[in-house]
Amino acid sequence: MKAKNKNLTSLDEFIELEYGKIGTPKRDEFETGFESFKIGAMIHEARLQKGMTQEELAEKVGTTKSYISKIENNVKEARFSTLQKIVEIGLGGHLELSIRL
Repeated sequence: MKAKNKNLTSLDEFIELEYGKIGTPKRDEFETGFESFKIGAMIHEARLQKGMTQEELAEKVGTTKSYISKIENNVKEARFSTLQKIVEIGLGGHLELSIRL
């Protein structure tokens, strides 16, 4: 069995060191940004799985390639109704929303 390297830090430990504990303002800001990033990454991955270009997706949804690119690259946040159109009309999927308290 290998000895644990004391110089390594887990991702959770790193995030806590850099952004603070859950519930602190800096950590909340990080978590919000990460959620936006995940949405863009999921759209990007789903589009690639469907074998579509950004231009093809934009055309199906009624927007521009530039707008799709900005969402995928976390440059622009999309409204819920737009995300719904991208997922349901553009990608043929279903968008689910949940609230955790």
